Amino acid sequence: MRRPALPRPPAAPPARPARPARDLRRLARRGLLRRWRESLQLRVVVITTALGLLVALAVGTYLLDAVADGLVEERERVALADAARAAATAQAQFDASTPGTDADVEQLAGDVVSALEGPGPDRLRGVLLLAPGPAAAGAAPVRDLVSEGLSPADVPASLRRAVASSDVQQLQLVDLSGGAGAPSLVVGSSVALPRAGERQLYFVYPLTSEQRTTDLVRAAFAGGGLALVVLVATVAWVVARMVVQPVREAAGTAERLAGGRLDERMRVRGSDDLARLASAFNAMAAGMQEHIGRLEELSRLQQRFVSDVSHELRTPLTTIRMAGEVIHDARAGFEPVVARSAELLLTQLERFDTLLADLLEISRFDAGAAALEPDPQDVRALVHRVVDFTAALAERRGSAVLVSEPASPCTAEVDARRIERVLRNLLGNAVEHGESRPIEVTVVCDETAVAVGVRDHGVGLAPAQLARVFDRFWRADPARARTTGGSGLGLAIALEDTRLHGGRLEVWGSPGHGCHFVLTVPRVVGRPLRSCPLPVVPVGWRRAVAALPAGRAVPGPAGAAGAAGAGSAGAAP
Repeated sequence: MRRPALPRPPAAPPARPARPARDLRRLARRGLLRRWRESLQLRVVVITTALGLLVALAVGTYLLDAVADGLVEERERVALADAARAAATAQAQFDASTPGTDADVEQLAGDVVSALEGPGPDRLRGVLLLAPGPAAAGAAPVRDLVSEGLSPADVPASLRRAVASSDVQQLQLVDLSGGAGAPSLVVGSSVALPRAGERQLYFVYPLTSEQRTTDLVRAAFAGGGLALVVLVATVAWVVARMVVQPVREAAGTAERLAGGRLDERMRVRGSDDLARLASAFNAMAAGMQEHIGRLEELSRLQQRFVSDVSHELRTPLTTIRMAGEVIHDARAGFEPVVARSAELLLTQLERFDTLLADLLEISRFDAGAAALEPDPQDVRALVHRVVDFTAALAERRGSAVLVSEPASPCTAEVDARRIERVLRNLLGNAVEHGESRPIEVTVVCDETAVAVGVRDHGVGLAPAQLARVFDRFWRADPARARTTGGSGLGLAIALEDTRLHGGRLEVWGSPGHGCHFVLTVPRVVGRPLRSCPLPVVPVGWRRAVAALPAGRAVPGPAGAAGAAGAGSAGAAP
């Protein structure tokens, strides 16, 4: 019976090869690129060195070619003159001899070639005595004679044809070493041997000495060029440091000035352009310090004035409000116009009282006197208290407030009074500008932070308005009436309360699609806030807005981290 095959264990996936070398190269490349972008001195030195190297290469190549060409031209002149004298000497010896036999002719040619192999003016020369072609009828059969180390094949065919067709000397540069050594000059001319007829006489002049001279000059140029490039790089480094160092000092001084150290100044050395720059920078810093000092003093006076005026207004306002309440309580016995005036008087007094309280709170923030009283609180309970507080206003405006929260507590160390004030501002703004559409409040928390989002679907904010939404007394639409009687300081106070907790207050808005304010505070006071558990831009807000009918309550997006919130088209109430 055949045994069933056992299933094979799944093959293990191939291990990813470690890439430490590639990672190191990538890090090194990034480091060099960062260094290149950040260091002006490095760029100046590298660019100057590269340009110096290019100039040295170009000038050295030109000079080396000029020296080599001059040596070859001089060698050609000397070789032509030496070859002409040697050829004339050989022809004179041939003319003065009367060999009787072919052997005598060959002996004469060998003696002449041996005599011509001696040194020229300052260098050795090789000699070749070659037949121009097939021997003529009746001519002595003299074989080709060449110096040691040479062969008839060393003479190019083109040079042999030029010598055969001309009565003057012909010269050609030939590489007899196959590229392994120096080339040679070959000079050819025609001579007449007794009984043998016309022959071609070639003199070979090696350019070994010229090659050695050229190599020596090339080495000198290379060494001098390298030294010149190093010298240029050193000079560029020194000059760049002289220029860049004051710039770096100015940048460091400017950074310290920006950090609040207004007494920082640059050192002035000498009387050159950089010294004038340092003096002008110091004068600018002194003027800026004086101007900032005046502004700070003016700001302190303004803050004190606002605080003093606010405090001074408390007593008369309290008296006027008491009188207003008495008049309001007795309005039933007044004429209709007077009764309505009594109601308006009490309403505006309440608004005045709210504005005065906000001014006092702003003055405390400006003076740095605002103190935080943190206490562990379940943010969900704070949200429910604020929702209950604004329920009547939301009902009058026709907006349904929907709360989405996790099942587990979202506890954080917060000042309950300040957080409730922030949420009241956000929710009141959402009700006022929500166009009677549903308002969604979302509570989300993680290990480090608690976030509350307030989302409305009203008039919304344009991108240019988002940057000013937290400005004091700013309104997106100045012509729009404040139906809830806001002071215009609500969002500014909310932002200061959030900063006091070490948190963030962010806003998203789109014209016609509402706004989303997200309040994020750390769960522990003093712990830095690194992330927000609730996105500021609502998830799927385009689809939600498209499907949302006006004035009708619909469920918010699923999940505690979904899009929710309320916004404002202007300052908080």
